[in-house]
Amino acid sequence: MSTRSLSKGCFVFKPSPKKRKVSRTTAYYFREGSSDLEDSELRFATCQSLQKQVKSETEQIEEELNEQLFDNLVSFLRRSHSAFQEKKTEWTCRTKSREIPTAALVLGVNVTDHDFTFRSLSEVLQNNVTPYIALLEAKDCPGIKNLMQKLLGQLMNCCIDVDSSEEEDYEHVSRSRVRCSMTTLINWYESATKRTDSETPGKKRTSSRHWQSPPVVVIFKDMESFTTKVLQDFVVISSQHIGEFPLVLIFGIATSPMIIHSLLPHSVSSLLCIELFQSLSCKDHLSTIIDKILLTTQFPLKLSEKVLQVLINIFLYHDFSVQNFIKGFQLCIVEHFHSNPLSVLCCQLEEAKRRVNSLSHNQCENVRRLPSFRRYVESQVSEKQIALLTVDSSLKEAVRKLLEDLNVYHENYFPILRCLHVFTSSLPKYPLGKQIRELHCACLENRVWETEEYESSLQLARMLNKSDLVTMLQKCVEILVSSPGREFDEIVEKLKEFLTQFQKLEAEAYQERDESISPQKELQKKTNLYHLQKTLLELKESRRSKKLTKFEMLRFEVVDYIDSLVRHYLVPADHKTLHEIVYFNTASVLREHLNAAPRIALHTALNNPYSYLKSEALKSDGGSISNKAPDICIAYKLHLECGRLINLADWLEAFSTVVTAAEGPTADAASSDQVDDVIHARFIRAVSELELLGFIKPSKQKTDHVARLTWGGC
Repeated sequence: MSTRSLSKGCFVFKPSPKKRKVSRTTAYYFREGSSDLEDSELRFATCQSLQKQVKSETEQIEEELNEQLFDNLVSFLRRSHSAFQEKKTEWTCRTKSREIPTAALVLGVNVTDHDFTFRSLSEVLQNNVTPYIALLEAKDCPGIKNLMQKLLGQLMNCCIDVDSSEEEDYEHVSRSRVRCSMTTLINWYESATKRTDSETPGKKRTSSRHWQSPPVVVIFKDMESFTTKVLQDFVVISSQHIGEFPLVLIFGIATSPMIIHSLLPHSVSSLLCIELFQSLSCKDHLSTIIDKILLTTQFPLKLSEKVLQVLINIFLYHDFSVQNFIKGFQLCIVEHFHSNPLSVLCCQLEEAKRRVNSLSHNQCENVRRLPSFRRYVESQVSEKQIALLTVDSSLKEAVRKLLEDLNVYHENYFPILRCLHVFTSSLPKYPLGKQIRELHCACLENRVWETEEYESSLQLARMLNKSDLVTMLQKCVEILVSSPGREFDEIVEKLKEFLTQFQKLEAEAYQERDESISPQKELQKKTNLYHLQKTLLELKESRRSKKLTKFEMLRFEVVDYIDSLVRHYLVPADHKTLHEIVYFNTASVLREHLNAAPRIALHTALNNPYSYLKSEALKSDGGSISNKAPDICIAYKLHLECGRLINLADWLEAFSTVVTAAEGPTADAASSDQVDDVIHARFIRAVSELELLGFIKPSKQKTDHVARLTWGGC
């Protein structure tokens, strides 16, 4: 194709539609490596459906958790705005003192969750209070000029750039060129509110959810990261115009409210009318998520003890991020449905029974290979074993029954777990943990009743007073009544019977207290020595063979009954048949994805580039160095053979030897000099890259040496 032209130009050759690469969907990558296409499509659809359910449920939970906080913020804005609207004395005094209404929103150290909170807050304010909201981040506001640009740009819904003079000719006509100042903001606000007031009644009704003359809300998402000068300048400038338009500031704080006084001097902080708001702690947030997402029968997929412990450890020791915990759970869903062919049965019970009927012979063989199913077969009689291992119809019938038993197990497990947590969460030193997630992990790991912590919990429970014991029994009754379990009617009746007996004991105790005479009073009545000695001997004998009171006997009976429920219903999940279908237990895969080890990955990439590049030319035997490898890999493997200090000249010579190993011995001298310069430049670049990655550094001892910083092959 000719590109000759009389004038210079840029020629674009669009590829033909036939040669265009077809973009692959998510379903394609999910099906990749799967032998059964139909089964993989069904698993992918089930996985997507479960992901949507989890996302919807978590968003609803987070909305409920933040509802009280957002309502308090809206009330704060309403008070500030009503004072401005009605021109009250309070606002007049505030205007005279130039105070800006400011909400200090303490969100905690889980910074990665702050974006979601501020997005939700912005939506609530836009739907109910004001359309004029600006969210500012410290990285976008290094100076007051940049801050005003971002502020006006978000409020006026246009792109403002006062520095780029070269792009003026290429700007769209719709982009407004404005001067970024507080006067411009005030003029824009007045024109915007007047335009809203002069709209037709029909249009007014559409925006009736907003207040009249709505306030301008400026949210500083990460206040600690803003420079002191930027905050000072903005507060001082805004305070001088606070009487001309309603401005409200919201400071997002991760550490402590005292950071306001640390960043701002008293002369500036006195210009702020600050009110403190505290969000729910991230630990309480996580407990609610676990309680309503994982400890329920609503979602068919469950997490094993090791997987759940990995997610909790990442939360507690890394970021305190609830959003990352939810993403980790979603990753477990994807991994389970992608790697487990039998996850097609990981759905609601009725749907799973229908899918069992359509299982192919290969899927039936997969069921027979499950360790839990093999244990189940071994426990059957010989005739039943033969039918389960050879006849698919018998297998499907058994699978339907086992899936139903597994569903009943979960319906009974979670309410009894909550009842046990009611008893153990108030014991001294919390032998089984203070949070229900700790108790859940202990029950999943092994038989909890065989642990020392459980025995100590029972001993402490046998010393509970009557009021605490009655309160716990009442909570257990409430839990069991509201649970979907089918076997809890008898248990509820038994617990109510215990409560009735405690009430009778209380009534009897009052009667005995009126009729009984204390031994001390009896001793006072005795006057002769014989009766006194006899009474003392009787008291001593009664202390030796002390009988349990009725209350103590009833307390022992209650604790023993709770113990029997635990032993019957809290059997570890891996003891149940077909638990592999609904439990994700590959903790190593999850740890590999979420607990990244960049140092090991970097060493693997530099020491063995074939593991990432998958090029046959990069395959090497043992510790040999291939001249086809990237320059940085060659330099890295050579530096592993050196000591603490590396001579650059020797390193360059070894590098040149490896690189030129494939060239013939008879090379032209002129071309040899040219190659040496190229090799030298390549070596300098490789060394610079290793220095950037932190493997070496310049040495002050010898100018022609570098110091090695890593050891042990990493």
